[in-house]
Amino acid sequence: MSRFPLFRAVLHMLLVVLAVAYAAPALAQTAAPPQASGQAKVAIVAEQQNVLQGLTAKVNDLEKQIGQNKDDDDKLVDIRLKLDGLSQEALQSALALRPRMAEINKRIEQIGPAPASGQPAEPEIVSHERQTLTSEKAEINAAIATAQALSVRIGNLINEVATTRSDLFRNLLTRRYALTDAFSGQVLSDAQAGFSSLYKAISSWLSFALKYKAQPMLLATMMALLAAFVLMFGGRRIFGRLIDPTRTEAPSYLSRLSRTFWSTLLPTMALGVFFSATYFFYDYYGVLRGDIRTFLATAMTVIGLVFCVNRLANAALSPARPQWRLIPVEPEAGRWLVRLTTAMALVIGVSSFLAIVNNQMSAPLSLTVARSFLAAVIVGILLVLMGMVKPFRTKEGEWRRWPVWLRTSAYGLGAFTIGAALLGYIGLATFVSLQVVVTGTILLTAYIGLLSARAIGAEGGFGNSFVGRWLAENSSLEENTLDQLGLVASIALNVLIVLIFLPLILMMWGFQPGDIQAWGYRLATGITIGSVTISFTGILSGIVVFIIGYFLTRWFQGWLDGSVMARGKVDTGVRNSIRLAVGYAGVALAGLVGVSAAGIDLSNLALVAGALSLGIGFGLQNVVSNFVSGLILLAERPFKVGDWIVTGDVSGIVKKISVRATEVETFQRQSMILPNSSLINGALGNWTHRNKLGRMEIKVGVAYDSDAQKAHAVLTEIARGHPMVLKNPEPFVQFTNFGPAALEFEVRVFLADITNGGSVQNDIRFAILDAFDREGIAIPSTVRSMVEKKPALEPWPADDDRTEIEAAEQEQAKAEAARRQPKGRRRGPKPDRG
Repeated sequence: MSRFPLFRAVLHMLLVVLAVAYAAPALAQTAAPPQASGQAKVAIVAEQQNVLQGLTAKVNDLEKQIGQNKDDDDKLVDIRLKLDGLSQEALQSALALRPRMAEINKRIEQIGPAPASGQPAEPEIVSHERQTLTSEKAEINAAIATAQALSVRIGNLINEVATTRSDLFRNLLTRRYALTDAFSGQVLSDAQAGFSSLYKAISSWLSFALKYKAQPMLLATMMALLAAFVLMFGGRRIFGRLIDPTRTEAPSYLSRLSRTFWSTLLPTMALGVFFSATYFFYDYYGVLRGDIRTFLATAMTVIGLVFCVNRLANAALSPARPQWRLIPVEPEAGRWLVRLTTAMALVIGVSSFLAIVNNQMSAPLSLTVARSFLAAVIVGILLVLMGMVKPFRTKEGEWRRWPVWLRTSAYGLGAFTIGAALLGYIGLATFVSLQVVVTGTILLTAYIGLLSARAIGAEGGFGNSFVGRWLAENSSLEENTLDQLGLVASIALNVLIVLIFLPLILMMWGFQPGDIQAWGYRLATGITIGSVTISFTGILSGIVVFIIGYFLTRWFQGWLDGSVMARGKVDTGVRNSIRLAVGYAGVALAGLVGVSAAGIDLSNLALVAGALSLGIGFGLQNVVSNFVSGLILLAERPFKVGDWIVTGDVSGIVKKISVRATEVETFQRQSMILPNSSLINGALGNWTHRNKLGRMEIKVGVAYDSDAQKAHAVLTEIARGHPMVLKNPEPFVQFTNFGPAALEFEVRVFLADITNGGSVQNDIRFAILDAFDREGIAIPSTVRSMVEKKPALEPWPADDDRTEIEAAEQEQAKAEAARRQPKGRRRGPKPDRG
């Protein structure tokens, strides 16, 4: 190479050029990022800054509105909703800057710190980039700080709104009015002027509507009637027997609960649909004006309330059909209670309607106080009258009052309402009377619904209902499946009742629909507890995903087993193993996907898995084995609570299944605690696994000198004649053996409930004794050989060869003994000398 300097120089230059060409993109990226990208990233920061400025202006405006509307609860609720929305927007703005902040921190870490004094200076382009990134980072930190400060400010304003509303509610209940002005002569003239103004407003609207909007009004009314008719007709087609039952015999408690619940809910819903559709179509076609819209909505609400209370009272007390009543009161007392309850609801409804009219007509305060006073006093009197009713009658015909606690409650509420009104606390008296009527109706309806759900979810409850009987007759569903469907229906009904009635109760206690909407929004977006965020929407999504995955797994199992492996003539055992493996794998996969969809980080479970592994390694094998066995028992359900099982020497009824052990109560009333691993690993019999159908046997001995054919016929007749023995499968009598004491028969019968086997065996044995005594058939009590006094036969030798050897040994022993005797002592037969 030293001989060719030119060639060496050219090669060196070529290597330098290649190195520069290779490193140029990286140096360009390190030294100067693209201008367009930098401008885009700066634009993101500027955009979020503008967003935060706009949010700050909106918050300032809402803060002013809070000060201007401190006496208006509805507007305060609206402001609260707007503040919640602004808080979420501020949070989203801060989150939008996080990715850019992460990029800046990463890039600064790549560039590294500035060189210290005494070290070589870095390129100017690198220094400039570090300064730019540091400046942008400071701007982002300032924007995030602004968003956080804005979020804190919004939270303080929300708390201020809550405090203001609480003060409003407290002032409403504790404010005292002077009753002297409320009952002056001016009140009558004010009331007359108010009614005159209401009449003029309604008459002018009607004349306008009939003259210019007659066709839209008629069309809207017809469409509303059609909607209500469809709901009512469909409801009566489905729940007609519940709403208007025709049978006169004593119905079950579940039937009475269902009739009360549905006969109240469906007509009220139909009326509500009619009113809602009428209001919607009137408003859609421009028939309503501002004041009439308010009057109509209030009047519809009042009529719906009175109708609902009347339907509920009639359904629960049922004075016309005493056998369907929920509360065991006499018919005449029931009629009085229905009248008093309806009158109470009517008073509250009319008072509420007049309150809206007074607000719209700007009536004087004295008129409002007088109206509220009269309504509260009337409701208190009605409560006292309800407590004075004697609803029960003894067998001797004597009338009895309500229980002491209920009568005292009615008297106390009535007296409290009247006393508060007389003392001038009109708001408190009105609030109590309103809660007694409206909240009481809501709570009673919800309680009836919860009782219905509990009755449906009880064992056998759904199967005894109308829907359950229809499903049993028109499908091949088993009793266990119907019970599971009843449990699902019970849970769904409970959830539905909570979702419907809980908001109604909250609104009656001063909460606004906006409050419930805000709570629902918070539940949907998630609740933060420490560093953990719980999102009910995410949890619900995870549950839905798991359910979908579970049913897809079951469908795939059925398809694989019935369509693929069955056609391929795969062995039954192999098919079952593959089906179970696919089922477990599919359920596990559905569980993992559901957990991920719920927003739970699976990596957080690593610590739990490590702790479990450590515990197993240090001697928790038995505990974990029982725990896993318990999970298997709960998942596979080889038995359930109430089943009759047999395992080893233990036989009894399952009382409780936990993850560690299972409690079994024997028929001696002894509680046995069995580890779950022994139930999984050992043999276990379940008499009531799928149903309670079972077979029982009764052994009978008949004397040899009796007529066996006649005994067979008698036993068959006894088995068929018992009322608890099933006709299909048919009972039969088996001639099992020629026993040493008797001819052995076995009566085999099938029972719908095997747990009744003891009583059935007892009945059949007594019947056999009576029938055999009547027919002259004997049951021997001793062994046949002793009765007949016959000599016992020698047993047949078990081994002929062994017998011959023993006989030869005995003969040889006799001969040896004879030889050993002395000659003089041998005595043989004397010779014949004759």
